[in-house]
Amino acid sequence: MTSVDETAGVVATQAQRGPRLHWPRGDMWWRHLVGIVALIFAGFPVAYVISAAFNADSTLSGASLIPREVTTDNFKQLFSQGDQLQNTSNAANYGHWYINTLIIAGATAILSVMLGAMAAYAFSRFRFRGRRMGMVALLLIQMFPQLLLAVAIYLIVLNVGNLFHAIGLNTLTGLIIVYLGGVMSINVWLMKGFFDTIPRELDESARVDGATPAQIFWGVVLPLAAPVLVVIALISFIGVINEFVIASVILQNNDKWTLAIGLRQFVNEQYSTHWGPFAAGVVLAAIPVVVLFMALQKFIVHGLTGGAVKG
Repeated sequence: MTSVDETAGVVATQAQRGPRLHWPRGDMWWRHLVGIVALIFAGFPVAYVISAAFNADSTLSGASLIPREVTTDNFKQLFSQGDQLQNTSNAANYGHWYINTLIIAGATAILSVMLGAMAAYAFSRFRFRGRRMGMVALLLIQMFPQLLLAVAIYLIVLNVGNLFHAIGLNTLTGLIIVYLGGVMSINVWLMKGFFDTIPRELDESARVDGATPAQIFWGVVLPLAAPVLVVIALISFIGVINEFVIASVILQNNDKWTLAIGLRQFVNEQYSTHWGPFAAGVVLAAIPVVVLFMALQKFIVHGLTGGAVKG
C-alpha cells in the first residue's frame, strides 16, 4: 500500500468518526467563559420568573428557581373572577390589558416605521433649505427622554382632548400619538443613515425609466431597507410594551390600562400576595416579543449595523 492510500484511509476513518470537539486553547478560552457567564446572568431572571409563574406558592417569599409544586392556577387566576385575588376586577380585565397593549404597540410600531421612513427618505435623498438644521434638531430632541416631559404631555393631551375627544386623556389613540412623538426622532436618524447606504444609482435608473419619487420610494428604496424597518418596528414594539410612566399618566380607567399598568396592581401594596399571577402575566406578555424575534431575527443584525457608520 502506498503512502497516498494510507493517507486516504486515515482521512476516511476521521470522516466516519466525525469532527472532534476541543476546548479552545490559548487566549480564546476567556471569551467563551465570558459568554457563558453573560448567558447565565441574563437567563437567571427569566428562569426565575417562569418558575414563579408555575409555582403553587404564589408568595414572593416562597418563590424559588425550581418550583416545589408545579401548577397552572396562576394563569387561571389572571382570567378568573373568583375570590383568589382581593381585587377581582384586576383579574377580569387582564384580557383587556393584553389587547390594549397589542393595539397600542402594533399601531405605534407600524406608524413610526412608515412616518419615519418617509421623513428619513426626504432627508437622505432631497436637498432643501433647513435640511441640516432639521437633522440637528432631531439629534437634540432625542437627547431628552419622554419621562422629563410627563407633566407637559399630560397638560397638552388634557387641553387637546377638550377639543378633540378621540385623542384626549384615557384614549388609546391619544397615547399612540404621544408615543409617536417620542420615538420619531431616533427612528428618523437611524433610517436616514441606512438610506444613505443604498446607492443613488438605483434611484437614477428608476427615474430614467419614468418612475416618480413616490414610486422610487415604495418600489425601490423601501424593499431594500427592510432590515432597518424591521429593527425599528421591534424597538418601538418592545418599548411600548415596557413603558409605564406615560401610559399611567394618559390612561385612567381600568379597562383602558396596558399590561405594564395592570400588572403593577398585583404587586402594588402587598408584594408577596399576588406574585404568582404577576409572574404568569409577565410570561404571557413576553410571548408576542419572543415570537417576533424568532420570526424576524435574520433582519436584526444587518438592520442594526447597516446605518451605524453613516450619518
